[in-house]
Amino acid sequence: MGGSRSSPLRIKARRLDRESTLINSAVVFVRLGNLLLIVALLAATNAHWAVLQSVAWTTMLANNLRHDSFTDAVTCTFDGRHPCCLCKAIAAAKQSGKKTECTSPTPKLEFPPLKQNVVLIAPSQFQLLLLSNAFADSRVQTPPLPPPRGFFA
Repeated sequence: MGGSRSSPLRIKARRLDRESTLINSAVVFVRLGNLLLIVALLAATNAHWAVLQSVAWTTMLANNLRHDSFTDAVTCTFDGRHPCCLCKAIAAAKQSGKKTECTSPTPKLEFPPLKQNVVLIAPSQFQLLLLSNAFADSRVQTPPLPPPRGFFA
């Protein structure tokens, strides 16, 4: 067989390869969108601090388990008297975030006084209109009997 001609199997394989690439790229974009949505929700609700704190506690527990028993490692990790550098950084960042939230000025809405008094005048004629269903009145045909069943059945 000559190498210059492509066999039908190779052409079909290339076509399938392109289709699977398109499907895979669509899956990647959906997953990337979901990941970005999760990151945005975490940031909007300040839950990123909880995620970072969980990472810090996990790291501390793993480090404490290297040289202490399980109960001592858990006690040392969660007692609050032995914070790691990541825990200190998280606490400092939380405090600085609270300070900036409290000091942000809120704009005061001011409305200028009106030069004239506003007067509302009732209309001279008033007619109460009855509500009617215009769509129901426009449907004068009755449905076919028996109803058609071949399309959905």
